[in-house]
Amino acid sequence: MFYDFSYILVIIGAVISMIASWNVNATFKRYSNVRNSRGITAEQAAQKILNDAGIHDVRIERIRGNLTDHYSPGEKVLRLSDSVFGQTSVAAIGVAAHECGHAIQHQVGYGPLKLRSFSVPVANIGSKLSWPIIIAGLVMGSTGFAMLGVWLFVAVVFFQLITLPVEFDASHRAIKILDNSGMLAGGELSGSKKVLVAAALTYVAALFSTILQLLRLIMIVNSSRRD
Repeated sequence: MFYDFSYILVIIGAVISMIASWNVNATFKRYSNVRNSRGITAEQAAQKILNDAGIHDVRIERIRGNLTDHYSPGEKVLRLSDSVFGQTSVAAIGVAAHECGHAIQHQVGYGPLKLRSFSVPVANIGSKLSWPIIIAGLVMGSTGFAMLGVWLFVAVVFFQLITLPVEFDASHRAIKILDNSGMLAGGELSGSKKVLVAAALTYVAALFSTILQLLRLIMIVNSSRRD
């Protein structure tokens, strides 16, 4: 019964993630058709934000893909995707400003960003080894060994959890900067904000989905203990 019911958790998580992904893509596409009145591109906006923040050692590069934008603290590189770099839409500028928010977090030593960076290796180990260890434990009939895999997966949940304040704060910084700088006017700022909110919801969905996966793992291990 527990094995069968556990698949429901997987389906629920998958549906939530798909809805969040569809929402962010639809919102980004909608506001990709809204050009900013000043005609500045996303990378120009990003460069201005970095300069105004006193950040002069971060490069801005183009990266292939759609919404693959990210800031790499170790390399001090802000990468903008094909759908953002060179674009003048309020959606693109919002995304670029969000990534600048991460660069500013790095500059000021934002605590949650440090914690997330520290937890990356552990989360990667948990993501790769949790299932093999759980399966090995179940095959050997060792519930304790299987639970070790469950605890490794907890690291993945923790990483998703600490990601939320990092992403929310970056978006908050982005909206505040765009508003104060006057780069976007009136409804343009509202459009960028909607894109960032939709993007933030994907992280909420990812956390919820990961928690459901953790519950499934616990149910599977507990079921084997009763058997």
